[in-house]
Amino acid sequence: MDVNQYLEIFLDETKEHLENLNTQILKLEQEPEDSDTINEIFRAAHSLKGMAGTMGYKRMQALTHDMENVFSEVRNGTMKADSNLIDTLFQCLDALEEYTSTIQETADEGTNDNQQLIDQLNRYLNPGEKKEETKGKAVKEKKEVQEDTFAGKWMNIKVGETERLVFSSAKAQGKNVFGLTVYIQESCLLKAARAFLVYKAVEERAEIIVCSPSAQDIEDEKFDLDFSLLVVSECTLEEILGVTEVVSEIERVVGAPYECEAAPVEEESTDVPAVSTNTVQTTQTQPQTQSSQPQTQSTPTKTNDKKAGGKPVVNRTVRVDIEKLDVLMNLVSELIIAKNSLVSASNTDGVSSSGFNEQIEYLESVTTNLHESVMKVRMVPIESVVSKFPKMIRDLSKKLDKKMELYMSGEETELDRTVVDEIGDPLMHLLRNSADHGLESAEVRVERGKPPVGSIFLDAYQDGNNVVIEVRDDGNGIDVQAVKNKAIERGVITPDQGDNMTEKDIINLLFHAGFSTAKEISDVSGRGVGLDVVKSKIESLSGEVEVKSQLGQGSTWIIRLPLTLAIIQALMVAVGGEKYAIPLGSIQTLEDISPSDIKLVQNKEVINLRGSVIPIIRLSDELDIESSKAPDENLVVVIVKKGENLAGLVIDELRGQQEIVIKSLGRYISKCKIISGATILGDGEVALILDANALI
Repeated sequence: MDVNQYLEIFLDETKEHLENLNTQILKLEQEPEDSDTINEIFRAAHSLKGMAGTMGYKRMQALTHDMENVFSEVRNGTMKADSNLIDTLFQCLDALEEYTSTIQETADEGTNDNQQLIDQLNRYLNPGEKKEETKGKAVKEKKEVQEDTFAGKWMNIKVGETERLVFSSAKAQGKNVFGLTVYIQESCLLKAARAFLVYKAVEERAEIIVCSPSAQDIEDEKFDLDFSLLVVSECTLEEILGVTEVVSEIERVVGAPYECEAAPVEEESTDVPAVSTNTVQTTQTQPQTQSSQPQTQSTPTKTNDKKAGGKPVVNRTVRVDIEKLDVLMNLVSELIIAKNSLVSASNTDGVSSSGFNEQIEYLESVTTNLHESVMKVRMVPIESVVSKFPKMIRDLSKKLDKKMELYMSGEETELDRTVVDEIGDPLMHLLRNSADHGLESAEVRVERGKPPVGSIFLDAYQDGNNVVIEVRDDGNGIDVQAVKNKAIERGVITPDQGDNMTEKDIINLLFHAGFSTAKEISDVSGRGVGLDVVKSKIESLSGEVEVKSQLGQGSTWIIRLPLTLAIIQALMVAVGGEKYAIPLGSIQTLEDISPSDIKLVQNKEVINLRGSVIPIIRLSDELDIESSKAPDENLVVVIVKKGENLAGLVIDELRGQQEIVIKSLGRYISKCKIISGATILGDGEVALILDANALI
């Protein structure tokens, strides 16, 4: 057993606490006297300190310890949470996030001790020497009183004849037998890990004969806040107790020499070696310790239940490794492929048995429900990503010397876990862009008749099979002429090209790699590595990004992402005898168009569909396949939508709607943007999936 097995749990818990601290400290800045917020921050800092100490991250523990001390004073009313303290606390959060990132990458916290931040926190404390001595004395007296309440629960352990033989043999060899009871602090979170550290420390100086509850139960956290040991050692009791003191968050360890009734001496007693005692622990004592366990645990359990306040949300969630979910999703995918094979076989062989068709329908119902259930498991709210943005906007407000506020809505909107993990950086770039380039200074805003405080909005909502995330501001908007001039200056476009470009085309130049309109480079922006990263990342997630802007009024950046990247509903079509799939979420309508209805506008084919001019894209030309349709035949057109833009995809024939499993093509044809993946059909054929966004 290694403490590193708790690393993933530690990282998950730490990230949750840091998110909570971000939210609560921002709330504290608005309501400095809110006792609930102060208590929540104190508890989160205390939990982080205990967890870091358990894992052996001393630098992280030292920083959170001083944060806890500061909030202890704030909670007691001896200190006010002013703006300077808030700034320092946010710097501490940045340091803790850096620790967490380093631990995630290397399993080590690094060498930065953040002594400057610790000194800042200590300056806020400044308790005074006399006060500190008085406080220390009171704590010592309190501890002495508490120590008297701890009992040696090891005395209640019932041992069998085998253990008695071991103890008798040990004493005959001149060894000591001790009983120990370890009490863990009530605030401890990773109590199993802490118990393990004590267990290993004792094992270095003694041989553990009996553990109550069993070692397995301790590892599984099937115990309250104490456990007992019976050990054999050549060391003194003080030496054994000494090694347990280095483990943090241990309330107390009590121990004494253990006396038991002498076991009858038999011939085979000489064959009881001391090294065999470890096997005794796991084989014979477990049933006995289980029988005695209710006596020692009943009272603490009732106490803990009372403190919990009867909240029904306890143990309502479990953490599941994303790889396990991926395996489950892959199995569901194979099941759907098998279902499609049955459907294909029934159609091909002409099977007309009603029972067979009923079984296929039943299988389809099961696979659909199973797919929906798995997808719900993979769906997580975007709140985990956007919760850090208010702090970022606060920092940018101070750094840029602009007054701004961030308003968020739709944080509960859910996305696939893989998408949520990747969406953080693009949103961060867009928000920083709005803060730096979008919003004007307070003086300029007042001159233009705007409120001095700029507003940035982050809205998320579900639209059909897509999730839409909008980042908008009430700033200056995009100066199209300035963008065009800068593009010509940098050689991105020629003056002639600029004259023929629409306003939308010019705005899209902002996504060009290395392009920036910033007059000077800062640590916020100006290097031209923001918006192109946004576009490439969103497209890699099968999404799209578009911009709407009005000079002097503000800009809106719209991101559309699919709910899932695994299994989708698709329209199966044929072009030149080849099968293709078009995601159903992109399809608006299906139309039957006469060749005479097609007109030419600027040498491009368009149709007038119910008052809307829609460009026509012949898939046979795009895919370089000869169409099987005669020129004079009516055209089957699939109207697809990308944002507010429509286009008509000309196909040869329809093959019906089908649930398909998306398989990645990897790096093999990554340069072909109109192909987003492939799927295996029921008859074993492979069909390519068309990306409608890339075609429009």
